[in-house]
Amino acid sequence: MNAGRIPAPVIPVSLFVSSARLLLERHLPLSWIGGELSNVTRAASGHVYFVLKDDRAQVRCVLFRMKAQAVGFELRDGMHVEVRAAPTIYEARGEFQLNVETLRRAGVGVLYEKFLQLKARLEAQGWFDSKRKRELPAFARRIGVVTSRHGAALRDVLTTLRRRMPSASVIVYHASVQGEGAAANIAAAVRVANTRAEVDLLIVCRGGGSLEDLWAFNEEVVARAVLESRLVIVSGVGHETDFTICDFVADVRAATPTAAACAVVPDRLTVLKELGTVIARFQRAARRALEWRMQRIDLTAPRLIHPSARIARRRSAVEALAQRLTRAAHATLIQRVRRVAGAQATLGRRLARPPAQRAALERLERGLRRCMRQRLLQRSQGLQALAGNLRHLGPKEVLERGYSIVLRPDGSVVDDAGALTRGEKVELRFARGAATAKISDIDPLL
Repeated sequence: MNAGRIPAPVIPVSLFVSSARLLLERHLPLSWIGGELSNVTRAASGHVYFVLKDDRAQVRCVLFRMKAQAVGFELRDGMHVEVRAAPTIYEARGEFQLNVETLRRAGVGVLYEKFLQLKARLEAQGWFDSKRKRELPAFARRIGVVTSRHGAALRDVLTTLRRRMPSASVIVYHASVQGEGAAANIAAAVRVANTRAEVDLLIVCRGGGSLEDLWAFNEEVVARAVLESRLVIVSGVGHETDFTICDFVADVRAATPTAAACAVVPDRLTVLKELGTVIARFQRAARRALEWRMQRIDLTAPRLIHPSARIARRRSAVEALAQRLTRAAHATLIQRVRRVAGAQATLGRRLARPPAQRAALERLERGLRRCMRQRLLQRSQGLQALAGNLRHLGPKEVLERGYSIVLRPDGSVVDDAGALTRGEKVELRFARGAATAKISDIDPLL
């Protein structure tokens, strides 16, 4: 050992590894890295450990539990993936590894770019314009479903429709929803449904999956078929976080096939409840209207007089007036006769002696006779007018004006329709003749 020489500082392993980790994380940012999966292991904690490799190198990776739950597919050895990860050093072992934020199947990045390009182009052409989108029918009776007969999406749709609205009928237009030719198959099924025109609307759906699995619904041929559809289309493709070109072009986008089924039909129990509320409101309104009309009838009924009763009342009044007039005329006539007799007696007495005023008496006599004739003529004309009124108000004159009298077999007059019974026989008496009728219907409210 050389005297006076200061020895180099000794750095602990933990400090050295920690410094290397900080240096590495500072200079290598979060990046997309592609490779093949190997030694995939899911720990009891939920973390996933695997090796990402290619033909020249490999690196250990860790995908923590919360981020692993967001991966929409199962990780298997030999699968080619792309990971978005940050390099680090696991200090406990001094091992270089990648902390994975997310991952996708290899090639998905290219597909996603293709998706974005098509979305931008179709949006610029107005295919996604909300003004061209139509509202769903309020109550769809026949519902078409474009999907695979063998998929879980169809079972979810049928189960939901059966639960919410059992009366709705469903027509399935089978189409492959994944793989080569699936897009053309889906578009053809949409056009077949439009040609047949046998449904009120169309659900285009499939279950969840990766971007590759759902790619058929991102093809322009499917988007064009949906755009040109005369039927209202509901798109229910994938899970809630999945979006496809079909979703943007469709009239309504639903998060899942089940949500699409919920969107096209109302819940039967909710509809029945609302219908019950409407019926109850209608019944209350009808009851109030009926009570109001019954009150009006009660108030008006006392003022309603049957024509026969009115005629009888007028007849009694006319007969009383005629009797009074006859008595008054008779009394007046007797009074006039007495006055004339008295005048004659007086005249006789005066004629027994040479009257000094004979000419005046003769004028008075002529005036008296003329006055008597006029008064008698007036009384006679009054009596004739009263007799004419009496005849005018009499039953026969009323019948001559088109009225008729309804009589029971016992001869009593019917003045209330509510007193009749269906099947009862009555007699209709007219101005000339009579007829027999049988009651078939009664309306006491008129």
